[in-house]
Amino acid sequence: MADEKLHKVLARSGIGSRREMERWIQDGRVIVNNEKATLGDRIGPQDVVKVDGHEVKLVFGKDATRRVLIYNKPVGEICTRHDPEGRATVFRHLPPLKEGRWIAIGRLDINTSGLLLFTTDGELANALMHPSANIDREYAVRILGEVEDNTLQTLTEGVLLEDGMARFTDVRYFDGEGANKWFHCVVMEGRNREVRRLWESQGLQVSRLKRVRYGPVFLPSDVRAGTWREMTPKEVKELSKMMEVAPKKSRSLSIAEKEQMKRRYKRQRTRRSEDRKRRQD
Repeated sequence: MADEKLHKVLARSGIGSRREMERWIQDGRVIVNNEKATLGDRIGPQDVVKVDGHEVKLVFGKDATRRVLIYNKPVGEICTRHDPEGRATVFRHLPPLKEGRWIAIGRLDINTSGLLLFTTDGELANALMHPSANIDREYAVRILGEVEDNTLQTLTEGVLLEDGMARFTDVRYFDGEGANKWFHCVVMEGRNREVRRLWESQGLQVSRLKRVRYGPVFLPSDVRAGTWREMTPKEVKELSKMMEVAPKKSRSLSIAEKEQMKRRYKRQRTRRSEDRKRRQD
């Protein structure tokens, strides 16, 4: 088998995204055969790779499987694997893997709920997160205050924020009466708190924010807050095709593994707010 680029193998193995792996290599955190790795290095199954001093189990192209989870993130969880403050993370309730790791596709801040995708495949993760893909993200947002038509026009034409111009590619009234009204808005970037900051730039307060779509994937109605559902092999194949990523043969789960996944899926409980759950505990 031909050698593969180091950062791609690390991403596929679930260590992190391709861009993260490139940064880690530049920072000297990756060692190949007892020598510091450099960008552009290629490796094969015969090579020994260590990240932060620990040998990693590598997954090469021919052995890789592509799985995707749809997760409905509750308020109160953060999108990191470990938090120094001990806060709940989005990885806490995901099903365990025998090999590799779940890679989060994009992020949501602690006070934002809704659709979050995870995959075991670095190539698909890169395709869904790379800026060149122009992935749009749709949010349902509850606004406290009166929203005029000229405000919506301003938000689609563009607003100068502290980190540059930003705008909604689409924003529409959805539902609600009185002081609280729901709107659906779409952004093409994933800048920190971008949706909230756009509304706040117009003197409006966001009281709830939920992502309902990431690119071609909508949040299904049967995936309750705080729960996940794994995409079927057919759905993963269709998503890969949409993102122009070469298809991969899915690994067939054993009967025992299928039963275990079913039990985990059925045991899930709705968790609308992790903070509220922890206070009750």
